Amino acid sequence: MAVWRGVLVGVPIALGYGPIAFSFGVAATRIGMSPLEAVGLSVLMYSGAAQFMVLALVAAGTSFGVAFVTLVAMSLRHLLYGPSLLRAGGVPVRWAAIWGFGLTDEVFGASLGALARGQRFSDGFMMGLSMLAYAAWVGGTALGAWAGGAALQGWPALDAGLGFMLTALFIALGLSIASRAALPAIAVAAIAAAGLGAAVSPTAGILGGMVLGAAVGMMGGRKDLAQKDRGGDAG
Repeated sequence: MAVWRGVLVGVPIALGYGPIAFSFGVAATRIGMSPLEAVGLSVLMYSGAAQFMVLALVAAGTSFGVAFVTLVAMSLRHLLYGPSLLRAGGVPVRWAAIWGFGLTDEVFGASLGALARGQRFSDGFMMGLSMLAYAAWVGGTALGAWAGGAALQGWPALDAGLGFMLTALFIALGLSIASRAALPAIAVAAIAAAGLGAAVSPTAGILGGMVLGAAVGMMGGRKDLAQKDRGGDAG
């Protein structure tokens, strides 16, 4: 069944999301949020990087306008995920508006990896994958918020490690779908993100890496299509 195929693909993400979300719940209550507020952020926002940024902005006393612009800029990359995945899947779907809410970085990466390995794309597959990850994130947040802000104070190394798990998970998923053809785009995105992140801000690094990497990838894709067209004409 398509839903269960999606669930199986989503198990590694769920296992990674649980501890990270627990760390978020702990951190949220540590800065004064109530457990309900912490869980509400996970239910409504559902974006690990953006949610941790919310905590940093709240703790720094950032104004609403600056916080709004920062979070929107961080999340613009998600506008590309749905169309890219639908194009890669190549089949009509009916419930994209539902499972599209669950297209986090990791779910998107796992979806592309599954398609590259011959997995069949469908609404059921995407629902199983995205909703399992969503449940793990919300559930982990609830457990962390219930544990309270002091839960990890006696374990500083564990606290720091949980904070890096989100990055490590996405890197692992990215490597699983990397190919030689994608290396130029990956290299440009990494260099741009690191350079702009250090010189300007982390948000600028994310946006710059996304835009420049996508541009290089599009140029490579057009070149491949042109070569195929020439090959077809020659045949």
